[in-house]
Amino acid sequence: MATARRLRQSILKDAIRENVDVIERRLPRGLRRSDRWRRLLFRASVFVVVPLALFLSINALTTGRGERTDVLVVSSPSAAPAAPASVINPPNGLEPSLFHLEVRSVVIDPGHGGADPGATASGVAEKDVTLDVARRLRELLVAQKVAVSLTREGDTTLSLRDRVVLANSKKADLFVSIHVNSLPAVKEKRGVETYFLGTTTDPHVQRLALDENRASGYTMADFRRLLEGVLADSRQGESRKFAEAVQGGLVTSLRPVVPRLEDRGVRSAPFVVLIATEMPGILAEVSTVSNEDEARHLGDPGYRQQIARALSNGILAYAESRNHPPSKRS
Repeated sequence: MATARRLRQSILKDAIRENVDVIERRLPRGLRRSDRWRRLLFRASVFVVVPLALFLSINALTTGRGERTDVLVVSSPSAAPAAPASVINPPNGLEPSLFHLEVRSVVIDPGHGGADPGATASGVAEKDVTLDVARRLRELLVAQKVAVSLTREGDTTLSLRDRVVLANSKKADLFVSIHVNSLPAVKEKRGVETYFLGTTTDPHVQRLALDENRASGYTMADFRRLLEGVLADSRQGESRKFAEAVQGGLVTSLRPVVPRLEDRGVRSAPFVVLIATEMPGILAEVSTVSNEDEARHLGDPGYRQQIARALSNGILAYAESRNHPPSKRS
């Protein structure tokens, strides 16, 4: 064993020396006296010595028992020293904006429906508001040459899984789930908020997620696969930017109609429809039905049209930032 170890060390030492000679455009030692074979041997060293040196340097440092292999990197003395393998940082995620990814299609998900009315107050049911707003939003987006699909066209009962399957089958660029909030403990509260995929420790958001995820249609066996999909992609970053654009559109467009409207901000939450869909997505709480004044506004078709226009403004603002990103000039 000691003989084999010394042999490997000798081979590695010679290989490193030959590698450095090649990088610095010198012939290997012992071959420099002969000018007759210089060019031929130099070419041979490039195609034989370098690969051989790398191969031996890797294999000389492994135990041969399937354990971790440390790779020795040999560089020119003028180059900056390489960081040890143990401290090299993993590559950062790719920024989608670098690829000029356009937004051409959207799936709109009117929350609840059928046997699930959602939040209900003052004779206004969430399922009716979300479907009406979704239809109005579709008209506005189609007029701007954006392809739109709805997860439900009527008052039908759909599990969250059904909505996800439909959305993913459309291979759309964006996903928008429309909901109406309810804060019965603080009926004076009114406002809008937009969610993107993420975790939360906020009790209010946790209760909201529990309520919205109730009819998921998924089983415990699906849970790990869903979480693995979240960890493997970069939807969260884009979804947050999308949520910020939509929240801005809602606040800017609705405050002239409802001056006391509260901007409840952009938040993260583990909603199933955002976990399982394959495109950047948001869930927008476009009103607060537990507030009597808000409920009265929601009964007005003109106000629902204003909500649809607010959502459209936010979606188109995000799409514009992706379809025509500002150029960076030094």
